Amino acid sequence: MYREYKTIKELVGPLMLVEGVDGVKYNELVEIETTEGLRRGKVLEVNRDKAVVQLFENSQGLQISTAKARFLGHSIELSVSEDMLGRVFDGMGNPRDGGAPIIPKKKMDINGEPINPAARNYPNEFIQTGISAIDGLNTLVRGQKLPVFSMSGLPHAELAAQIARQAKVRNSESKFAVVFAAVGITYEEAEYFINDFRKTGSIERTVLFTNLANDPAVERIATPRMALTCAEYLAFECGMHVLVIITDITNYAEALREVSAARKEVPGRRGYPGYLYTDLASLYERAGRINGKEGSITQIPILTMPEDDKTHPIPDLTGYITEGQIILSRELYKKGVTPPIDVLPSLSRLKDKGIGDGKTREDHADTMNQLFSAYARGKECKELAAILGDTALSATDKLYAKFAEEFEKRYVSQGFTANRTIEETLDIGWELLRILPKSELKRIKTQYIEKYLKD
Repeated sequence: MYREYKTIKELVGPLMLVEGVDGVKYNELVEIETTEGLRRGKVLEVNRDKAVVQLFENSQGLQISTAKARFLGHSIELSVSEDMLGRVFDGMGNPRDGGAPIIPKKKMDINGEPINPAARNYPNEFIQTGISAIDGLNTLVRGQKLPVFSMSGLPHAELAAQIARQAKVRNSESKFAVVFAAVGITYEEAEYFINDFRKTGSIERTVLFTNLANDPAVERIATPRMALTCAEYLAFECGMHVLVIITDITNYAEALREVSAARKEVPGRRGYPGYLYTDLASLYERAGRINGKEGSITQIPILTMPEDDKTHPIPDLTGYITEGQIILSRELYKKGVTPPIDVLPSLSRLKDKGIGDGKTREDHADTMNQLFSAYARGKECKELAAILGDTALSATDKLYAKFAEEFEKRYVSQGFTANRTIEETLDIGWELLRILPKSELKRIKTQYIEKYLKD
């Protein structure tokens, strides 16, 4: 039963005040009927008989004297079906590819429900991305939340497309799907993603939600939730392994700040709303596995750090909620390393659970620790040589410095088209370790050295 009101009293930017309302709920969907046609919005705030409505479209030219507000009794819903695979939608779930509207199997509230902690299953299955710096050293596990921290101008879009193209769960009969949400991006970026997926054929297993930079801010807030709702349907009702990639979370947080400022809320750190942590958690915590369900949701949110600052509220709070981070480096990018993943500050807190015999290979954990250790020492040796000259280095130090060079060139740098199996990644690691004397391989069991360190 719809309720209509002609008591629109005020319009400030995207916000509208409706008085004399009854039984209206927070987040409820609203249609505003005007002489020019319908506009849509949602309830942001309810105070006794007053409701603040946020418009999804521009409020320009809207005459409040002749407009009617119709409250629909439910929040924003997404029509879901398996037919969404291979399709491109806008940030509100409407087809953007010129195809027919989806015939829904069901409609789902985009705000979703958090997964009951008692029903969660522990993430412990390896997902192969084909990228050595992730698979070998910061392994992604099914059901994990692993963000990518990038910087302005770095190729995070290419990395996102590469992961979406190449990711797969090994040794599993379940179907694998990718839900890709592009938030606040330019038209050129949107075309890049769509064309890349079509060209490589990966569009067949992908659902794209694209919210462009000139779309309204409130749509930006809805887009990740649309993607996650679609992922929940594919994972928990269709039994698929779903990888959700959201880029760029910074654009999402900026939209949140814009809406918060329009509501005249008391700002928190750097002008972002005080509930930024809670709001981000409501997105990230929708990833995971559920006991008794075949499917799962793994999440890779991508964010550009404003001013390259890791302590900025967006990466800072994201780091608290998620299980690690992949950090891209401007220094490596200038050297021509692609993808420019800085492996030392990067971290996957669940990597130990997804590697080893039966998952990747028996020597994975040992070689991973040895590569980390050798690369860290090699970088120190290079820094020392830059200050004091090569003569300050011992013969072993020079080998470590050479190792660090080769590691960046051959292990980390693989371009955006190479798709390496985990075996190829581990074998490259062993080849690099041959640069060092056997006596330096203190973190690897003797039986693995004898088996894999070929002369």
